[in-house]
This record gives sequence, structure tokens and C-alpha cells, in this order.
Amino acid sequence: MHRVGVIGGGQLARMIHPAAIALGIELKVFAEQEHSSAHQAATKIGDYTDYRQLQEFAKTVDVVTFDHEHVPVALLEQLEAEGLKVYPGPKSLIFAQNKALMRRRLAELGLPLPAWQTASDAAAIEAFIAIHGPEIIVKTPVGGYDGKGVRVVSDSQQVSDWLDQIEKLGGELLLEEKVPFVRELAQLVARNPSGDLATYEVVQTVQKNGVCAEVIAPAPKPVDSIAARIIAEEIAVGLNVVGMMAVELFETADGHLVINELAMRPHNSGHYSIEGAATSQFEQHLRAVLDLPLGSTELLAPAAVMVNLLGVDDRNTFTEHYNKAMRVDAALKFHSYEKSARGGRKMGHITALGDHPAELLKKAHSAAAAIYNQI
Repeated sequence: MHRVGVIGGGQLARMIHPAAIALGIELKVFAEQEHSSAHQAATKIGDYTDYRQLQEFAKTVDVVTFDHEHVPVALLEQLEAEGLKVYPGPKSLIFAQNKALMRRRLAELGLPLPAWQTASDAAAIEAFIAIHGPEIIVKTPVGGYDGKGVRVVSDSQQVSDWLDQIEKLGGELLLEEKVPFVRELAQLVARNPSGDLATYEVVQTVQKNGVCAEVIAPAPKPVDSIAARIIAEEIAVGLNVVGMMAVELFETADGHLVINELAMRPHNSGHYSIEGAATSQFEQHLRAVLDLPLGSTELLAPAAVMVNLLGVDDRNTFTEHYNKAMRVDAALKFHSYEKSARGGRKMGHITALGDHPAELLKKAHSAAAAIYNQI
């Protein structure tokens, strides 16, 4: 029996678990706290930044992978030095952990990026604004996710607090032009150690306060799906990624694609694949890190949509209201992440399959509204 260890007890680890059960894989989760989203598979509760604990966990599995990108690379390098398998490896994961390093490497690969540079003082930020303003995007290279660590600014004073603690943020800030995009897309790709690739349909994503709110698969036409696939595959090969990877893209008015962010793990934009694809992104991730043959990414319906259920307060977990929402359409699929309630937090999602994305979104949003209206 294969044994896979996941660092992090979040919803991604939770959704990997059913795929592991189906394949006869023993899944072990190193969770940060006892009541984690993936508590059913949590075999260890502790601090993944403590090398002794990390090493102890890694020795109980065939390969270590991740629910998030926050494990210090130095610790993963130590695991590899001991002959333990880590996928994606630290030399790849560093580009998901540090946005400035990611931009530098993707520029070396000649891939489409927004205008960017790094800065460690106000003068450099003002100079970039003078060229690319009136507004620019400033990001902390490390630690940001779901809209955190990202600001739209027109003056360096708007990030003065970041400049005051620059060393804690990686020693520099990442400056980017504010891309005039018409929509956001995401391209998922899987790669195994043998170098095999499996690419999913490019999807359209909609963000709400920096958090993914809905996904449409495949992205409504017209879309340059060939360019999206090539970009993702070149990144996967160029960064030697093993496992699932999501490339978040901006599409401009002329159809040009620009790389926004990377995630080296299953991703919110691929949750539709649990019901909507021949091989879910979670099963695919397991296949990839174990160097198994990769599965078909074919859609099982002409269209699939996913709507995230985002927390509204610190009391409602939403599952208590699923009964009402299920009456909207018996074909809708509901997922709970079993998280403690918090405003804006990803608490679960709804998936719908069918022929017409607009109709599917209407049903999924109606079900979501049935939940919210009970609160």
C-alpha cells in the first residue's frame, strides 16, 4: 500500500482523503490543530516548522506533499538530504512561496508577465508609479494568499508599514503594473516525476474581496486555450513541478494572457473536477506525487460550475442549512469543509453540471442564497 503524507490540515487535505481511499492509498495528515478540516485523516497534530516533528512524520510515509505552501524550504531540503521524498521539492516550492523569485524565474523562461520590479524603499516605489501609475499593485513576496499581502496603491505611503518591516517580508516588495484585464482564468496542470503531463480545461474564475467566489469550466469562449496550456506546461517543466499546479491568468481585451500567480497543489479553481472531470485534481495529485500514470482530464458534462460558500459570521457553519438549499435542485452537489465559522472564510462549495453555464450558475447561486437567507 502506498502511503502519502500531507502537511497541513485544511480543506485541500480533506478533499484528497476520499481520492486516497478510492485508490487504496493510506493518507496521513500533519495538522496544525486538533479540530482541522482534515481531522478524519490527521495522524499527527503539531508544529510543521519544528524539524524533529516534521522528520518524524515524513519517515512514516513514502512521499510528503502539501495542503499549503508555507513549510520552510530549509526544512524540506533537510528531509531530501536524508533521502525522504518531498513533492513538489523545495527547489520548486520556493517559487510558490516567494512571488519575487517566481517573477524572476518566469521572466528567465520568457513567459508573459505584467511589468514588474522589486523595491525596498519609497523612492523606488514612487519611480515605478511614475511610469506605470496612477495605480500599481504592491505585493509582499512571502506570506500572502486569498487577497492578503496585496494592495492597490497610488502612493508609497500606502505601504509604509510594509517598508518598516521589510526584512520580515523577504527584504523587498514586489511592484506590478495594474493589468487592465477583462476576466481572470486559471489553468491546471499535473506533472509526475517521470515527466508526464496532464492539462485540464482552462477555467474562468470570479473573485470576491480577493477570494475565489465562482468557477466556470470550461472558460466561456473565446479563450486562447492553447496558449494557456502551453504556459502552464512550460512552467511545470521549467520549475520541475511534481503534483498539481494552478496558474492564475489575466486575460486582456485583445485576448492576451498574462501570468498572475502560481499554486503548487490542488487549487480552488479545480474543485469542480471532483464531480466534473474523469479524474479529480485530488486524485491526480496523488497519482502525480506517487509517479503513477496520470488520469484523463476530460469533462464529464459540457459545463461545470462551482460556487464557494463564504462565511458570514462566527456562528453559522452552513451545514445546518443545507437541507433548504438541497431543495433547489437535486442534482447539485454540496461540500462542507467542517471549519469553524468566520466571516469571509471558505466554508464549503456547491457544484453543478449541465449544458449551459449561465443556468448552472443560477441554480448554484440560488442554493447558496437559500443557505444565506436562513442566517
